[in-house]
Amino acid sequence: MSWGIELWDQFDNLEKHTQWGIDILEKYIKFVKERTEIELSYAKQLRNLAKKYQPKKNSKEEEEYRYTACKAFLSTLNEMNDYAGQHEVISENMTSHITVELARYVQELKQERKSYFHDGRKAQQHIEICWKQLESSKRRFERDCKEADRAQQYFEKMDADINVTKADVEKARQQAQVRHQMAEDSRADYSSILQKFNHEQHEYYHTHIPNIFQKIQEMEERRILRIGESMKTYAEVDRQVIPIIGKCLDEIVKAAESIDQKNDSQLVIEAYKSGFEPPGDIEFEDYTQPMKRTVSDNSLSNSRGEGKPELKFGGKSKGKLWPFIKKNKLMSLLTSPHQPPPPPPASALPTAVPNGPQSPKQQKEPLSHRFNEFMTSKPKIHCFRSLKRGLSLKLGAAPEDFSNLPPEQRRKKLQQKVDELNKEIQKEMDQRDAITKMKDVYLKNPQMGDPASLDHKLTEVSQNIDKLRLEAQKFEAWLAEVEGRLPARSDQARRQSGMYEAQNPTTVNNCAQDRESSPDGSYTEEQSQESEVKVLATDFDDEFDDEEPLPAIGTCKALYTFEGQNEGTISVVEGETLYVIEEDKGDGWTRIRRNEEEGYVPTSYVEVYLDKNAKDS
Repeated sequence: MSWGIELWDQFDNLEKHTQWGIDILEKYIKFVKERTEIELSYAKQLRNLAKKYQPKKNSKEEEEYRYTACKAFLSTLNEMNDYAGQHEVISENMTSHITVELARYVQELKQERKSYFHDGRKAQQHIEICWKQLESSKRRFERDCKEADRAQQYFEKMDADINVTKADVEKARQQAQVRHQMAEDSRADYSSILQKFNHEQHEYYHTHIPNIFQKIQEMEERRILRIGESMKTYAEVDRQVIPIIGKCLDEIVKAAESIDQKNDSQLVIEAYKSGFEPPGDIEFEDYTQPMKRTVSDNSLSNSRGEGKPELKFGGKSKGKLWPFIKKNKLMSLLTSPHQPPPPPPASALPTAVPNGPQSPKQQKEPLSHRFNEFMTSKPKIHCFRSLKRGLSLKLGAAPEDFSNLPPEQRRKKLQQKVDELNKEIQKEMDQRDAITKMKDVYLKNPQMGDPASLDHKLTEVSQNIDKLRLEAQKFEAWLAEVEGRLPARSDQARRQSGMYEAQNPTTVNNCAQDRESSPDGSYTEEQSQESEVKVLATDFDDEFDDEEPLPAIGTCKALYTFEGQNEGTISVVEGETLYVIEEDKGDGWTRIRRNEEEGYVPTSYVEVYLDKNAKDS
C-alpha cells in the first residue's frame, strides 16, 4: 500500500488532505490549550473558595477552630488547596508536554510538507516542459513533412510540363530535395525528443512522484501517530494526579472520621464554664413583721442637726453600708420624683408638646419617709471595684487581670497569658545566648567584629527579659489567687451569706451577696457581709467625694421634647440620644445622663434600649 503507486494521479487531493491533517492537529492543540485554561481557572476558584472560608487571624473565628468539627473543616480547606494544586499540575503538564510540543511539531510539519509539495510541483513543471518540447518538435516535423510533400508534387508537376524550361524543373527538384532533407531532420529531432520525453515521463510516474508521495505518506502517518501519542499523554497527565487527588480525598475522609462529639462537648464546657456553684434556696422573707428601726429624736428629716441617726440590724458585726453605694445612687433614691410623670403629648410635633403636669418637688414628702423607703427596698448594690469594672467595660477597656470574667474563664485567660509570656522570655533568652556566643567569637577573632558593639544589644535584651519576668510574676500571682484563694473565699462567703440571711430574713440590703454580677454581666468579687450599719448624715459628702458616676446600663432616644423645670428633672429635645443610668422603678420616671448632667424624665417621653448584660445582672 503506497500512495506513490495507488495515488500517482492525486497530487491535488493529497495536498488538500495533508492540509486538513495539519488543521486537525492545530484544532487538537487549541482544545488542549482551552482545557489547561479551564484547569487553571478551576484551581484558582478552588483556592479562592478555600481562602474565603479560612479563619481570619486574631479573630473569634480562629478560636472556634479548637473544635474537632471545625478542625476537620479546616483540614478539608487545606486539602482543597492541595486538590487545586493538582489541577494546576495538570495544566502545567498539558501545556509543556502537549501544547508546546505539538505547536513546535506543527511548524516542522508545515515546513516538511511545503518542501515535499515543492519538489512535486517542480517535477510536474519539468514534465510539462518536456511535453511542450515534444509537441513543438512534433508540429515542426509535421509541417516539414507537408512542405516536403508539396515540394515533391510541385517538382513532378514541373517535370511533366513540356512548356517549363529545364532550369525551372531543376530548381523545383532542388527545392523538393531541401524540403525532404528538412523533413528528415525534423523527424530525427522529433524522435529524439520523444524518446527523452518518454524517459522523463517514466521517471516522473515511476520514480519521482512515488518517492515524493511516499515521503508525504510517511509524514502524514507520523502526524497521525503523534496526535495519538498526545492523546495518550493527555490521559496520563490526568492519571498521574489521581493518586494525589485520591490521597486528598482520603485525608478529607480521615478528618471527617476524626470528629469527636464528646470532645467538642468538653471544649464547650471549658470555654463557658464560669466556676460558680448553683445558687442555694431562697430564704422566706416575712413581711408581716415590720422592720424595727431605731431613730433618734433628731432624724434625717429634722433640719436642726442636733443628733446623729443610727440604724441597726440584727447581728454582732458592725460596719458602714454607704461605702458600697454610689453617692448619686443614694441621693437619687432620696430625691427622685414620686408623683406621676406627665403623659406623652397628643401630637408628635415638638411645637405641640405641652409640659403637662409639673414634676413634683421632693419637699412634699419628708426626707425621713424617703430614707425609710430606701431602707426597705432592695436596690442592686455594687461595691466600688465592680462599678469601676463595669464602667471600664462600658468604655471598651478590659481589666488587665481579667477580673471581669468568671473564675474558670479568668483562670484560662491568665494561664494563656502566662504561657505567652514564658514563650517570649524563652525567645529573648535564646536571643541573648546567641548574642553572647557571637560576642565570644568576636573576642576570639577580633577581625570578625567589635565585641563592644554587642553590649548595647545585650543590655537591651536583658532588660526585656527582666520586664517580661516581672510581668509573668504578676500574672502568675493572679493565677495563683484564682486557683487557690478564690474558691475558698467563695465557699466561705456562701456560708456566711446563708448564716446572715437565716438570722436576718427581712434584711436584704447587703453590698456583696452570694455572687453578684456587674451591670454588664461580669464577675465581681464577694465582700464580707455587713450585719449592722451606722450612717452619719454629716459624713455623706466626705464619704463619696471621690466616687465615680454610675455606669450607663443602656441608651434612650427622646420621643418628645420635655422641659424639666423642677429640681431633679432634666430637659430633653425630641430625637436626642442619652445614656440611661437607672430604669423606671414603677413610678413612671427614668434617670438619664447627658455628659455630666443627670436627672429624671418621664418614661413615656423616651424609648429605652437597655444593655442585655446589664439587664440580666
